[in-house]
Amino acid sequence: MTTIPAFDRPRLLIVGCGDVGMRLLPLLRERFRVFALTSQHERCAELRAAGAVPVVADLDQPHTLARLRGLAPWVLHLAPPQQDGERDLRTRRLAAALGGGVRRMVYVSTTGVYGDCGGALVREHRPVAPRNPRAARRVDAERVLRAWAVAGGVQLAILRVPGIYARERLPLKRLEQGTPALRPEEDVYTSHVHADDLARIVLQALLHGRPGRVYHAVDDTRMKMGDYFDAVADRFGMPRPPRLPRAELRQVVSPMLLSFMSESRRLDNTRMKRELRVRLRYPDVDMALARMAPVQ
Repeated sequence: MTTIPAFDRPRLLIVGCGDVGMRLLPLLRERFRVFALTSQHERCAELRAAGAVPVVADLDQPHTLARLRGLAPWVLHLAPPQQDGERDLRTRRLAAALGGGVRRMVYVSTTGVYGDCGGALVREHRPVAPRNPRAARRVDAERVLRAWAVAGGVQLAILRVPGIYARERLPLKRLEQGTPALRPEEDVYTSHVHADDLARIVLQALLHGRPGRVYHAVDDTRMKMGDYFDAVADRFGMPRPPRLPRAELRQVVSPMLLSFMSESRRLDNTRMKRELRVRLRYPDVDMALARMAPVQ
């Protein structure tokens, strides 16, 4: 296959080029001329080495975003909202800065937009019901981008993503600290996706996502939170976390962690597999953990 010279490739902008963005770059750089937004000058060398053209700008500083207008017709929006409020001001500023000229965008949202579903199996048509400001900001971002995409003729795909894990993103510190989990009869279902699989899902959504479509970027695992912690502990030869009733647990964990322990849902990924043509490298957590470390 003939390699397309870099300057002849379509331009693509990554907004929020963190861990998943860095995993994406090897998948993108032969297809696109990739630009990566960063607010940190010290990251420029790292991004160049990975094959991206760094663009120094800050979603919290609107006056720095003028250079984004007309920069790229393909956009991957991986940046999280700011830490407070119920509106995602960063996404609002990004949409205003991009203006017209964008053809396709993928936005990485969260499955937290559904709130607590009582362990039910959730498909993409379920109405959103955020239970905390963190999830409300994601709902706001989705709504802002939908309206922006319709007005500008942009093909927007939204990925709702659960807990992302990888060898470097496991709850080992939590296990070392002995942070408790809920007892089994009160525990909640959580969903997962390996960071490498998520990078590939983002690419497939960019190439094959239908306009205005939501996809669950999740693996096949339907596991309760405490069972996940137990599986990680067993694989790494660490003690399993103690189990407590919810009434006791709320006295010893942070409000944020308690919020995660208060929402139970299982996510259906049929649409992702069928429409985005995704084949998961790590279809379940146990398989992934078996590849990460030997049992001692």
